[in-house]
Amino acid sequence: MIFNTSTWSKYVFITLEGSSEAVPAGKLELLEEGIRPTASTFVYGNKYLQRANATAVDPVSMPLSEAKKTKEVVFQPPAGLALFGAIRDAAPDFWGRRVIENMLRAAPDGLPETEYLAHAGPHRTGALDFRDSPTSPAEPGKLPDAKALSYLLDAAAMIQEGKPVPKKLQLLFSVGATFGGARPKAVLLDDNRQWVAKFPVARDGFNVPLVERATLELARECGMRVPATRSVHLPDGRDVMLIERFDRVPLPEGSFGKRHVVSALTMLKMHESDTASASYTDLSDTLSERGAVGFVAADKLELFKRMVFNILVTNDDDHLRNHAFVWDGANKGWRLSELYDVVPKPQVGSERFLVLGVGPAMGRLATLDNALSAAGRFGLLKHAAAEIIQHLSGVVREWRTYFEAFDVPKSECDKIASAFRKPQSIGLREVEKV
Repeated sequence: MIFNTSTWSKYVFITLEGSSEAVPAGKLELLEEGIRPTASTFVYGNKYLQRANATAVDPVSMPLSEAKKTKEVVFQPPAGLALFGAIRDAAPDFWGRRVIENMLRAAPDGLPETEYLAHAGPHRTGALDFRDSPTSPAEPGKLPDAKALSYLLDAAAMIQEGKPVPKKLQLLFSVGATFGGARPKAVLLDDNRQWVAKFPVARDGFNVPLVERATLELARECGMRVPATRSVHLPDGRDVMLIERFDRVPLPEGSFGKRHVVSALTMLKMHESDTASASYTDLSDTLSERGAVGFVAADKLELFKRMVFNILVTNDDDHLRNHAFVWDGANKGWRLSELYDVVPKPQVGSERFLVLGVGPAMGRLATLDNALSAAGRFGLLKHAAAEIIQHLSGVVREWRTYFEAFDVPKSECDKIASAFRKPQSIGLREVEKV
């Protein structure tokens, strides 16, 4: 079969720290055969490279140091990838693609990658944007408030059912095409802060919005960095979770700055299909190599806690897109982002695995002693790591108390109870011997 070959040329804009206005960073060219991307190149603009606060668009595949050393160097993605990781991160994932397909009346995954990139809109994750010329203005990006939630949920339900969204509900097209993940969501403005609204799905086996919020608050109680969360109970009985965007920063004049974000997938130069070969220790090594000055040890500790927490609550959706890094210009490095997308998964079997590797002893096996075996790779002495594991186990053991405090009914707690195994049965006894 012969496919048409086309080249998509756009200027990549980036919003630098402390500003609400994006500047052109360079030019991207993306080659497609039919709807499939096959290759891409990027060249930084000379004017951008002269900026004192210039930030690498992709720290792994487009390093600024190389661009400044070799004039107009042409960057290409890592071997085996058609797209740069940071460009892929700025594109919508599963849910955003369904929104765009509904808007354009296209079949699932039936559009060229460039169409998804072009239609993700001004609210896309992170600080990047794509425009036709270095002087092209930003796309308007007014956000709805919480009063629009019912309309957004109705539109999301129609998209999930494969029905065309009527004009009166098409607000979702501008605020729902932005994000990744499989679950429906949209971005909104409330109390001069930007929030991601996460919606229920008809096939859910439990109240996911309430449970996810309670799980994040449980993680906060364990000492992890978690964005602000809220629950909204609509008059028709539907629940929505709001989580504040960590990639948006309110500025004094009332506008918003953007934080440059890349996924762990990008930092490890991997494709989605490679995720099972990655590990938490790989992410820890990334912090050693690229972490912000003065925060490497703290972020490694945070990462260790997240790994242990995922074991304790059976969150096995811990793939590389669900870990991110945020540029910290003041400290010249990357911080582990705030925690997001953590939901317990009820299971029958006692032997469980995370997506990412846990420890050198037993790979992806989700046990506390396996986590302890990796302590050194996180810069932790074994006795210190053991104390952390015991502390988190003690907090999570009381999960029902925390969940009920955050309005999760007992009946919903019962539905997810199997996600929370007794710590003693998953290696706590071995940890306590250290």
